[in-house]
Amino acid sequence: MGQLTKIRLYYNRLRRQLFSRVGLTRLLFIVLIILSAIGFFWFLRNRSPLSSTLKNLSTSSLAQHQGRTNILVMGRGGDGHEAPDLTDTIIFISLSHSGSSPLILSIPRDVWVPSLKAKINSAFHFGLERQSTPAGILLAKSAVSEIINQPVHYAVIIDFSTFVKALDLIGGLDINVDRTFDDFRYPIPGRESDPCGGDPETKCRYEHLRFEAGLRHMDGATALKYVRSRNSLDPEEGNDYARSRRQGKVISTAKAKLLSRDLLKQPVLYRQLYDLFAATTFTDIPSDLYFPLARLATRAKDEPVRSASLAEPDQLYHPPLSPLYQNQWVLVPKDNNAQLVFEYVSGLLEDDTN
Repeated sequence: MGQLTKIRLYYNRLRRQLFSRVGLTRLLFIVLIILSAIGFFWFLRNRSPLSSTLKNLSTSSLAQHQGRTNILVMGRGGDGHEAPDLTDTIIFISLSHSGSSPLILSIPRDVWVPSLKAKINSAFHFGLERQSTPAGILLAKSAVSEIINQPVHYAVIIDFSTFVKALDLIGGLDINVDRTFDDFRYPIPGRESDPCGGDPETKCRYEHLRFEAGLRHMDGATALKYVRSRNSLDPEEGNDYARSRRQGKVISTAKAKLLSRDLLKQPVLYRQLYDLFAATTFTDIPSDLYFPLARLATRAKDEPVRSASLAEPDQLYHPPLSPLYQNQWVLVPKDNNAQLVFEYVSGLLEDDTN
């Protein structure tokens, strides 16, 4: 009973301090944004004291297709990066209205979008450049729909600099690095055009990263480098699939720390996270849908989250450099058959209904 009383005291203290300054609706939305930033796992895998508050709220007002609401979560470089509006992290999240398993699908940034004649990670940038943030979001949603043949109802875009600041706010993370690897070509922001004194290899544009195997404490900047590194000569680490694996490791570690007893004793910290994400996150989710979306997420909390990705060689392949793809390194559907990707994704969405 003593332990239960302490937990209730922590929760009541947190609720008083947060709710006295912001409305419940805004709080729930920012919580959802934070969840998106760390993989949407708060509500999907853990019980929340807010569940009882949400239980009578209808989810029927949410856009849906075949009983599912689909959300696109994208991470962009932000200020200080050579291409601040490219979304190098692209995650499609599908939540079932029947309470069956949520799906999290990773989409490689190099997937070629025929209608754009560009890689999928540039869709938000093109829309933003030509019109506005809403246009960027709309174009990104359209590009993802074109590739997987599924509607995208809502989108959330998070700045990588926010990721760094958020991890620093919670004191960094202790990450278990599976294997030692080096990356000698991690781009240094601001040096993209540095002539490096005539060095033909332009080595001054890059930082040497080395991650030793074992448990390592990482601040926000180091954790971001760990997640984004993709140029290691180690074939197990120098690719986008390794990045996705490392991303999952950081996500699960951050989730555990956010829910730890030590952080729950610091309600001011959650207020700081609120302010951080409120100032740096873009979304097209209308404010009147915050409650229904939160309820839909909590409804799935006891179901196992199914994770998948579009990958070589099963769904995608890397064609030879060609003017058809502007001589870029790209990924396209296997056998140039988009239907293979469509069927793979639809199969994932149907798996838990059979």
